[in-house]
Amino acid sequence: MANFIGTFLTIVGGLLPVVNPPATGFILFGMLPNLSIKSRNSMALAVARNSFIILILSLSIGAYVFQFFGISLPVLRVVGGLVISAAGWKLLHKEDTPATGAQNVDAADPAEVKNAFFPYSFPLTVGPGSIAIAVALGTGSPDEGLSASHIMGVGAALVCVCALVYLCIRFSHYMPKLLGAGGVEVFARLFSFILLCIGVQILWKGLSQLIVSLHSM
Repeated sequence: MANFIGTFLTIVGGLLPVVNPPATGFILFGMLPNLSIKSRNSMALAVARNSFIILILSLSIGAYVFQFFGISLPVLRVVGGLVISAAGWKLLHKEDTPATGAQNVDAADPAEVKNAFFPYSFPLTVGPGSIAIAVALGTGSPDEGLSASHIMGVGAALVCVCALVYLCIRFSHYMPKLLGAGGVEVFARLFSFILLCIGVQILWKGLSQLIVSLHSM
């Protein structure tokens, strides 16, 4: 039980601040404000499922995959930072749209819902930072080897994180009712700016690591 609790708390504590489900829900709502309830539920399920798959693969085999293809984490950070920065910049300069949180359950699903992996699952929900942390956590397996309680702790932690992602995206359409149209616009711009800053920070961290590696050669 102690191993299960320790594993669970370590993974949730490491991933939750970086994945940040409430911010993810708000950002996706800003990008897709008029999804129907059906479409928003489909998007939430798809993003949560994709996030779980990315995280479990990063925890289990991420380090081996990067090593096999010769891809370093700094390069991943540079590419991911560029993508996140571009998404933040686009969202920051997006024209105001009425954020009604469409309630038409019969509305046709937009193309974005069918392509929920990029950029909604990766890198907006699970980005280079989350993958890097997951890979690092995966390499820190117990010295005595994997146990059933360790595996169960990993599974429970990822289910918990991805369930929060689902809930925050699924019910993000309630934000206009709570904040009003003006409040939604203010918070959307704020989180767009934060998203842009996160992308630049990830990009700079990757570039810094690459520059240091060049000087050490």
